[in-house]
Amino acid sequence: PWFGVLAGLLLLVRGGDGWASRWQVDVLVWTHLLAAGFMLQVMLGALLQFVPVATGGNIWRPRWVAAVAHPLITLAVLVLAATFLFVRPAGFIWAAGLFFAGLSPFIVATAVALLRTPAQGATVPALRLALVGLLVAVSLGGTLALVLGGGLSFDVAQGRSLPALVNVHAAWGLAGWALMLVMGVSFLVVPMFQLTPAYPAPIARGLPWLLLAVLLFWSAALLFQDGSMAMGSGTLGVLSVLGVQAAGLLVAAIYAGVTLFLQHKRRRRLADVTLLYWRCAMSGLLSLVLSWLVFQIFPVLGEQPQALLWLGVLAFMGVFVPAINGMLYKIVPFLIWLHLQQLGSLKTLPPNMKQMISERRMRGQFVAHLLACGLSLAMLLWPVLSRLAGVALMVSFAWLAVNLIQAGRLYLDFRRRAMANPVDRTDAAAGHHGS
Repeated sequence: PWFGVLAGLLLLVRGGDGWASRWQVDVLVWTHLLAAGFMLQVMLGALLQFVPVATGGNIWRPRWVAAVAHPLITLAVLVLAATFLFVRPAGFIWAAGLFFAGLSPFIVATAVALLRTPAQGATVPALRLALVGLLVAVSLGGTLALVLGGGLSFDVAQGRSLPALVNVHAAWGLAGWALMLVMGVSFLVVPMFQLTPAYPAPIARGLPWLLLAVLLFWSAALLFQDGSMAMGSGTLGVLSVLGVQAAGLLVAAIYAGVTLFLQHKRRRRLADVTLLYWRCAMSGLLSLVLSWLVFQIFPVLGEQPQALLWLGVLAFMGVFVPAINGMLYKIVPFLIWLHLQQLGSLKTLPPNMKQMISERRMRGQFVAHLLACGLSLAMLLWPVLSRLAGVALMVSFAWLAVNLIQAGRLYLDFRRRAMANPVDRTDAAAGHHGS
């Protein structure tokens, strides 16, 4: 979450002058602080827990993998942000090297675990495809870093423009990796944690493959036709790009619509913060699709520089950040409860999952996120709101960090008391029998 705080600090310090187009430095730094600093870190950590539990795949030395990946990726994001801000081209090569060193052992270890698992179901192939998406996104990002750092020349012949490569990199990062992983995880955790009916088999098994096909066709059209993404352009290449892009957004809309329908049919009517966050994420995904349609129907809007910024901010703040927030509030208490249960005989029962992070603190942070999301979108129309949006971002992410830290401290305090005052197993058994 502290990378989200840095993204807010960037807005607070530099204001909205650097948000005139998606190619400006402030936009690029803000994007990577959230995409690689916040989203990537949480998603990798979640996979280390999720793959063994959900698929039975054994990740080789997960503590070692995490100990290598986490600090190197953290440093890589900081180097990349500083390189953009202070215009030091050699820093791109350093950042690429750090990302490669940090992600390589993780991708290899996780891929081996997912390939070897005998588990069936829709989640496993979706996780495999998400890992492919991560590999492609990182490879394209490394290529861009080498080009910007002067270590690699880029062939602009046949329409292979640098902006087209950036667009493909972003598509694989957001759709091929992030959305694919959210899909795969949700096929299991939404019915399990939110007590909904299961996803229909054709949806759960078909959507990830459709999304992969769309990404492949879209990438080929963008890179090997005319490499343009200007909305409203009339060339055949752009029409084909937009057609495939529309198919991809249709896949996203179907996924979001089905998820919201299943949540409406859930057995429990009381909505906790996790459910609110997921509804926010799915509503944000539908809003993203609707916004894209509006930009195509009204080219005068789609041709504005703020159009693509609107879609990007909506993807981060309206879709992926709330989905990750919601899952953190479910996964972290569950892991704490699970580890406390494994301590053995205890004099006092460990707190239940709802006591790890109070509902009041989670709901307060949810409101803070909604405010940050709204102001982040509003500042694109009224740049005077940019510093206020930065403050809201800092408050929302810092609040999330404090909530997680307090849950971790609760675990450590309870474990320390339990280890200092162990109970005799015979007495514990007698007490259990008497009760």
